[in-house]
Amino acid sequence: MAKIVIPISDNRLSNQFKDCAYYYVFETDQRNVVSIVRENNCKISLNDLETWITEIGITDIITHKIDKSYVEYFSDTKVNLYVGVNINTSEKLIDDYLKGTLKSNTQLIS
Repeated sequence: MAKIVIPISDNRLSNQFKDCAYYYVFETDQRNVVSIVRENNCKISLNDLETWITEIGITDIITHKIDKSYVEYFSDTKVNLYVGVNINTSEKLIDDYLKGTLKSNTQLIS
Protein backbone atom coordinates (compact mmCIF):
# COMPACT_ATOMS: atom_id res chain seq x y z
CA MET A 1 0.00 0.00 0.00
CA ALA A 2 1.11 3.54 -0.74
CA LYS A 3 -0.13 6.78 0.79
CA ILE A 4 0.38 9.78 -1.46
CA VAL A 5 -0.04 13.37 -0.27
CA ILE A 6 -1.04 16.14 -2.67
CA PRO A 7 -1.37 19.78 -1.45
CA ILE A 8 -4.51 21.36 -2.96
CA SER A 9 -5.60 24.96 -3.65
CA ASP A 10 -8.50 25.92 -5.92
CA ASN A 11 -9.19 22.21 -6.61
CA ARG A 12 -5.73 21.76 -8.18
CA LEU A 13 -2.17 21.06 -7.09
CA SER A 14 -1.09 23.97 -4.90
CA ASN A 15 1.80 26.15 -6.03
CA GLN A 16 3.68 25.46 -2.75
CA PHE A 17 3.77 22.36 -0.52
CA LYS A 18 3.08 24.16 2.75
CA ASP A 19 0.82 26.90 1.36
CA CYS A 20 -2.41 25.15 0.41
CA ALA A 21 -6.09 24.96 1.33
CA TYR A 22 -5.85 21.27 2.33
CA TYR A 23 -4.03 18.04 1.54
CA TYR A 24 -5.48 14.96 -0.07
CA VAL A 25 -4.04 11.65 1.10
CA PHE A 26 -4.61 8.95 -1.50
CA GLU A 27 -4.18 5.35 -0.39
CA THR A 28 -3.44 3.03 -3.29
CA ASP A 29 -2.71 -0.62 -3.85
CA GLN A 30 -0.23 0.40 -6.61
CA ARG A 31 -2.93 -0.07 -9.26
CA ASN A 32 -6.05 1.62 -7.86
CA VAL A 33 -7.08 4.26 -5.37
CA VAL A 34 -8.39 2.51 -2.26
CA SER A 35 -9.32 5.62 -0.25
CA ILE A 36 -9.03 9.42 -0.22
CA VAL A 37 -8.79 11.43 2.99
CA ARG A 38 -8.83 15.21 3.22
CA GLU A 39 -6.36 16.63 5.76
CA ASN A 40 -7.13 20.23 6.70
CA ASN A 41 -3.92 20.88 8.70
CA CYS A 42 -2.02 22.97 6.14
CA LYS A 43 0.41 24.75 8.40
CA ILE A 44 2.72 21.82 9.09
CA SER A 45 6.08 23.07 10.26
CA LEU A 46 9.29 21.28 9.47
CA ASN A 47 9.45 20.29 13.16
CA ASP A 48 6.00 18.65 13.00
CA LEU A 49 6.55 16.96 9.65
CA GLU A 50 8.09 13.75 11.01
CA THR A 51 5.17 13.15 13.36
CA TRP A 52 2.63 13.90 10.63
CA ILE A 53 4.31 11.55 8.15
CA THR A 54 4.58 8.76 10.71
CA GLU A 55 1.00 9.10 11.96
CA ILE A 56 -0.48 9.02 8.46
CA GLY A 57 2.04 6.57 7.02
CA ILE A 58 2.97 8.73 4.04
CA THR A 59 5.07 7.05 1.35
CA ASP A 60 5.01 9.71 -1.40
CA ILE A 61 4.48 13.46 -1.77
CA ILE A 62 3.52 15.19 -5.01
CA THR A 63 4.16 18.93 -5.11
CA HIS A 64 4.88 21.80 -7.48
CA LYS A 65 7.30 23.94 -5.46
CA ILE A 66 8.90 23.15 -2.13
CA ASP A 67 11.37 24.87 0.17
CA LYS A 68 14.93 23.46 0.11
CA SER A 69 14.81 22.71 3.84
CA TYR A 70 11.90 20.31 3.24
CA VAL A 71 13.80 18.65 0.38
CA GLU A 72 16.78 18.15 2.69
CA TYR A 73 14.47 16.61 5.29
CA PHE A 74 12.92 14.21 2.77
CA SER A 75 16.34 13.12 1.51
CA ASP A 76 16.86 11.50 4.94
CA THR A 77 13.53 9.64 4.92
CA LYS A 78 11.98 6.85 2.89
CA VAL A 79 9.31 9.23 1.52
CA ASN A 80 9.43 9.64 -2.27
CA LEU A 81 9.22 13.30 -3.27
CA TYR A 82 7.87 14.34 -6.65
CA VAL A 83 8.73 18.04 -7.00
CA GLY A 84 8.24 20.44 -9.89
CA VAL A 85 5.14 18.57 -10.99
CA ASN A 86 2.93 20.53 -13.38
CA ILE A 87 -0.16 21.99 -11.71
CA ASN A 88 -3.19 19.85 -12.51
CA THR A 89 -6.12 18.20 -10.75
CA SER A 90 -5.43 15.63 -8.06
CA GLU A 91 -7.24 13.02 -10.17
CA LYS A 92 -4.88 13.57 -13.12
CA LEU A 93 -1.82 13.55 -10.86
CA ILE A 94 -2.77 10.35 -9.06
CA ASP A 95 -3.59 8.74 -12.42
CA ASP A 96 -0.09 9.67 -13.70
CA TYR A 97 1.41 8.33 -10.47
CA LEU A 98 -0.38 5.00 -10.85
CA LYS A 99 0.67 4.75 -14.50
CA GLY A 100 4.30 5.46 -13.54
CA THR A 101 4.45 8.56 -15.76
CA LEU A 102 4.68 11.22 -13.02
CA LYS A 103 8.01 13.06 -13.29
CA SER A 104 9.87 15.58 -11.14
CA ASN A 105 11.40 18.86 -12.31
CA THR A 106 13.95 19.79 -9.63
CA GLN A 107 14.43 23.28 -11.11
CA LEU A 108 11.33 24.35 -9.14
CA ILE A 109 12.90 23.84 -5.71
CA SER A 110 12.93 27.26 -4.03
